[in-house]
Amino acid sequence: MLAVPVSLVGTFILFPLFGFSINTLSMFGMVLAIGLVVDDAIVVVEGVQRHIEEGLRPKDAARRAMEELSGPVIGIALVLSAVFVPTVFIPGITGRLYQQFALTIAISVVLSAFNALTLSPALAALLLRPKKESRGPLAKFFAWFNRMFGSGTEIYLRLSGAMIRKSVLALVVLAACGLAGLFFGPTPSIQLPAG
Repeated sequence: MLAVPVSLVGTFILFPLFGFSINTLSMFGMVLAIGLVVDDAIVVVEGVQRHIEEGLRPKDAARRAMEELSGPVIGIALVLSAVFVPTVFIPGITGRLYQQFALTIAISVVLSAFNALTLSPALAALLLRPKKESRGPLAKFFAWFNRMFGSGTEIYLRLSGAMIRKSVLALVVLAACGLAGLFFGPTPSIQLPAG
């Protein structure tokens, strides 16, 4: 919950360094950045929660999760920055418009990665605890849902494993679907005369 405002406020603080103002383009970039900046924190919190459920204490779970997730979080930030930063070099007024939009997103993504590497694991270690068995009218429904979701996940994993083991067959099926799309995809459109 704190990762998003910290990243966005940090982006606003850096606006004067780049000569940006708060306008429609920067706000549009911020709206898109909200969806991107929350992902890093979610990945870290879920990683810590998984280790807590496996029996580790919260502090140890946060350390273990960060050992596993530091590289992917940095990679995500670098890839997203590599998508947006090259637009800085577009010349002219169009480039100036894209520059403000792209740098807004890139700055917020980098700050989000920094938060995910520092703030999120610290807060997860402080706030997360092992789950207690729930009681109440919805407990049976949630238990049933979790069982069904788990069995669906197992079916998906077995099917994916079989497809990986039989990758030639999977490629043939994929090619057949692609050919079917080529043959049946483009249907001619006709215009009916008015009358």
